[in-house]
Amino acid sequence: MFGSVSFTWEDLGQVLSGSQETENLAFILWKIRLPKALTGILVGAGLSVSGLMMQTLFRNPLAGPYVLGISSGASLGVAILMMASSLFTAGATSGILLVGHWGMVLAAMFGALLVMLLVILVSMRIADSVSILIIGIMFGSAAGALVSVLQYFSDPDSVHSFLVWTFGSIAGVSWSQLGILVPLVIAGLFAAVVLQKPLNAFLLGENQARALGVNVKRIRLLVVILTSLLTGALTAFTGPIAFVGIAVPHLARMLFRTSDHRLIIPASVLIGSLLLLVCDILTQVPTGGQVLPINSVTALFGAPVVIWVIMSNRKTRNAWKS
Repeated sequence: MFGSVSFTWEDLGQVLSGSQETENLAFILWKIRLPKALTGILVGAGLSVSGLMMQTLFRNPLAGPYVLGISSGASLGVAILMMASSLFTAGATSGILLVGHWGMVLAAMFGALLVMLLVILVSMRIADSVSILIIGIMFGSAAGALVSVLQYFSDPDSVHSFLVWTFGSIAGVSWSQLGILVPLVIAGLFAAVVLQKPLNAFLLGENQARALGVNVKRIRLLVVILTSLLTGALTAFTGPIAFVGIAVPHLARMLFRTSDHRLIIPASVLIGSLLLLVCDILTQVPTGGQVLPINSVTALFGAPVVIWVIMSNRKTRNAWKS
């Protein structure tokens, strides 16, 4: 109901009843508003569950697809595909058409998987979670530097198309793209539900998980692949969206007062979906037909949560020292 064209409950009733007087409103509802809402639900659920699994795997409350460089890796994959393809075609638009939606998905997933595997390899040698977090940020910075190099050597149209993509938006996903995105996200969420018992064991530490009969290496690899699948696919269609993956799991734990994945996974799905829909509504606040980038709104929600997590951990450490 929110956007440059306002909807009333009466308008919605007429659209759903198929009234000929509301053909324009029906086009807006079925072709623009509904795909955008479904995309917001998928993005909120997928990124939230990805962040939850990464926080459990690394036992680090600040882990997330954006913080650990996973989104930067996905951006690098898409940048290589978009800008490199434009060098062999007439321009950025024809380059994007050449690679297609599946090409962007595979490129984003490959970039996300590459960075995630690098972080996992480092985590096998370094036990300090803070050091792993810093290294993940450095990998993300390196991926961003490579993107800058690609932008320097690319044509202006390719650079402009990529920059618009990096702002993050759930408004440009069509029904045909949802046909690709929905099965990927549903498969990823289903796999996360299947892994909820091993993830609960990881809360006790890797040694305790092994003692409980969990194959730590296999579960770690599955989480890497699953997180890359969700983050890569979502980033390919909507651009990198920050703070959702890191903030929502903490909101779920705070509201339900538990870390049990049997409850936190569905809670993260619901809270993440609701948060993205609310943020999308807030992007419509400016008048004159202007729309804010969704990253600017998610940061306003996510940054205070991250600050609260850091302050809470500091208070806990001080309490133990005293």
